[in-house]
Amino acid sequence: MSEMSFEQMLEESFKTIRNGEIVEGTVIDVKKDEIVLNIGYKADGIITRNEYTNDPDVTDLTEKVSVGDSLEAKVIKVNDGEGQVLLSCKRLAQERNSEILEAAFNNQEVLTAKVTKVLDGGLSVTVDETRVFIPASLVSDTYVKDLNEYADKEIQFIITEFNPRRRRIIGDRRTLVAAEKAEKLKALLENIKEGDIIEGNIKNVTTFGAFVDLGGADGLLHISEMSWGRVDNPKKIFKSGDKVRVFVKEIKEDKIALSMKFPDENPWNDAAVKYAVGNVVKGTVARMTDFGAFVSLAPGVDALLHVSQIAREHIEKPSDVLKVGQEVEAKIVDFNEDSHKISLSIKALLEPEKKAEDVAAEIPADDDADVADVDIEAVGTALEAEESEE
Repeated sequence: MSEMSFEQMLEESFKTIRNGEIVEGTVIDVKKDEIVLNIGYKADGIITRNEYTNDPDVTDLTEKVSVGDSLEAKVIKVNDGEGQVLLSCKRLAQERNSEILEAAFNNQEVLTAKVTKVLDGGLSVTVDETRVFIPASLVSDTYVKDLNEYADKEIQFIITEFNPRRRRIIGDRRTLVAAEKAEKLKALLENIKEGDIIEGNIKNVTTFGAFVDLGGADGLLHISEMSWGRVDNPKKIFKSGDKVRVFVKEIKEDKIALSMKFPDENPWNDAAVKYAVGNVVKGTVARMTDFGAFVSLAPGVDALLHVSQIAREHIEKPSDVLKVGQEVEAKIVDFNEDSHKISLSIKALLEPEKKAEDVAAEIPADDDADVADVDIEAVGTALEAEESEE
């Protein structure tokens, strides 16, 4: 056997490696974008930042790895053209994690991961270097207008589709959210009943009402139940986060109807006394129609001032003499407690027109003349002439 040269013996002392093989080595140098690994081969292994991790927050490898550290990596290319071996920690982690994700998929295991990227169609989370996509429709059980609220947050989900060959791994958070809400609703319904007064926080305000978080489950506060008075726009009264005191008006299966119209605050409780026929009241013109004006006497108590009862003279429509927000004084001329209807009259407070007979009666008696001698017809003529001048 011929003797081997030094170079040949040195070559024989190094192990052989192949693409796809897993190797272990010691870090001999670290730069911001590159790690140099002694893997016991004739050439050192190189791990770039992109092959170290998928985490976008890792921008400087010197903050993650130190000289002397031991690392495992997968061989991507034995010779990169410059005599170096290209390695990847990221791909090794992905392969190993693929088995974990497959088991999680089969067992419907709940996983927790950080949202690494917000996309147009959903969220991208990373589980040990493996990306899982959660479509927007599977992020929550309700429509999410802005997915950016989940950026950089840890969320829980389950795997509903697993196809690593096509790099298609789909996550589902909606199912967990719905299940959690169902549990909280069940617990809440076991502890409340109709008529209970509770506190909650406004979660969302719509044109028809507001959803109130009662401690994990939501109740609906309809616009008609927000006040004894008239509410035109809930968004002018409430905003998300507001604390409210409500009572449970109705529980129907899993739906909870709430109200702020507390019975003891009903403005009609003593209405028969306050708004008895003949009483003179003050109120504010709330709205108008062609046939009359509705006057607010108190929150939840509106009365009708018919156009014919606004003045003695003929008025075409209320807006000719009144305006919304104007305070008026009027007399109660009709009250119906059962139907909650009150009729007002301003005209009833005005002094009646004087008749000729009344004027004659006000003329003082003269010692030399008898009241009977007064020319009633002449007085009437004079009054008519006076009114025409006015």
